[in-house]
Amino acid sequence: MKEVFQRYSILLLLMFFTVTTGAQDIEQTDKRYSVSGVVTDQRGRRLPYVNVSVSGERVSTVTNEEGFFTIKSSHRIGVLDLTHVGYQSLHYEIPDNLQGNLVIKMKPNTVVLSDVVVKSGDAKRIFYEALDKIVDNYPQHPEMMKCFYRECVQKRSRYINIAEAVANLYKPSYKSHIDLGRVSIEKGRRLVSPKTSDTLGVKILGGPNTPIYLDFVKNKDFVLDPEDLTHYEFSMEDPVMTDGRLQFVIRITPIYSSPWALYEGVFHIDQETLAFTRGELSLDMRDKDKATQRMLVKKPAGVRFKPREMSVTVSYTTQDNRTRINYVRTLFRFNCDWKKRLFSTSFTAMSELVVTDWTDQDVKPIRGRDSFYQRDAFFDKVDYFDDPNFWADYNIIEPTESLENAIGKLRKKY
Repeated sequence: MKEVFQRYSILLLLMFFTVTTGAQDIEQTDKRYSVSGVVTDQRGRRLPYVNVSVSGERVSTVTNEEGFFTIKSSHRIGVLDLTHVGYQSLHYEIPDNLQGNLVIKMKPNTVVLSDVVVKSGDAKRIFYEALDKIVDNYPQHPEMMKCFYRECVQKRSRYINIAEAVANLYKPSYKSHIDLGRVSIEKGRRLVSPKTSDTLGVKILGGPNTPIYLDFVKNKDFVLDPEDLTHYEFSMEDPVMTDGRLQFVIRITPIYSSPWALYEGVFHIDQETLAFTRGELSLDMRDKDKATQRMLVKKPAGVRFKPREMSVTVSYTTQDNRTRINYVRTLFRFNCDWKKRLFSTSFTAMSELVVTDWTDQDVKPIRGRDSFYQRDAFFDKVDYFDDPNFWADYNIIEPTESLENAIGKLRKKY
């Protein structure tokens, strides 16, 4: 089972050299309406990763780390629906005289613990009952999802690689085998640092395939394998509200030694339906050798790899009485040094994917020749770009200010 997961994950560390090509052209296809804004709490603190959707449509995105979003639709946007863990769901009507960006405030949602009936020792029972109800809670027919994917690599605090794509994801029913899921790239772009000192690059295997293989509900080999679960203890934490629904929060903690590195973290489970709605997991770093086996696929000779952090966040949303994946984020932090150098260099690799639209009508599998495979490095599959309007027709996760600045600096080499 561990070999299976390592096929899908994580980092490919190798040497590569920058090569430049010409800019791409973009063709405007149809008229798009868009709304931009920032989401904050009542004190004005910006809220990251808030789910923002157009009311009455299957169009959505998430706020970036700075709480900012832009959402686009082929129809005029009148109302936005916002949901976030621990906050009241918000049905926000856009003013007719809107000028500039919206500022949307969300209220925290309190949970009265006396209303939550949970007995000592129930955490493990609830967790296993949720496993038994997966087929009932998740789509029973194939769906086609439109996704936006981004991966970035930083050397210390400076971005050295940026790659993005709009992808089509064929998601088979939760009764079928995971390998039937496929991804095709509709449009993609990349930038890479021109500095010769940045020739040591990091590539993330799997790329836009993350919602296939990190969907822990469907791919139990990720963390919910029965053999894995025997190595954990289960404990109940304070419940939270998401989208107006009470969520059990169950923590898993490694208690037995195993031949491979385990995870620790929390799962959110809907109290009424027992659907898994969120997972926040971090790789146990106490044994650096085991952590390296999980994170690293390949590295150049003479480079020493020192893992620091690997975390995964997967969230789901419920619509039409079915719970489906909508956001995946991975984060890797590690150091590398060369045997003849005194100091090591820190690297951070991040990827995130949001489902921006989906349909269950007339869904057909993606052909093999059009598929992006889990052994591929996404960075190698897309072209360099120099077009500020590259995503004019697509919903994306808006870049943060620091990422915008990085894109501007890297584009100057063209």
